[in-house]
Amino acid sequence: MVIETKEIIRDLQITRIGDSVKPDSKKRVVLPTALVHENVIYHIYHTRSGQIILDPQVTIPASEAWLFKNPEALKSVKRGISDVKHGKVSKIDLNEL
Repeated sequence: MVIETKEIIRDLQITRIGDSVKPDSKKRVVLPTALVHENVIYHIYHTRSGQIILDPQVTIPASEAWLFKNPEALKSVKRGISDVKHGKVSKIDLNEL
């Protein structure tokens, strides 16, 4: 399957993180600890020029998938996150509710 580059490469600023990495006898390449995050899997892409691209992915629990299928709910959550980032929050006393 051929995929357009703009769908995969989201940042053109590239940093070299290792030199002379060689696959082991089982054809495995070890990633630096700083790049390995819990619950992350990778889609692997290969370019015609021989470059290998690892695109990190996360999965969501099926019980939370509804949010991404509901545009209004997702928009509301994103608005709430934006409000918090911009300091648009207020404290409430839960005992007063």
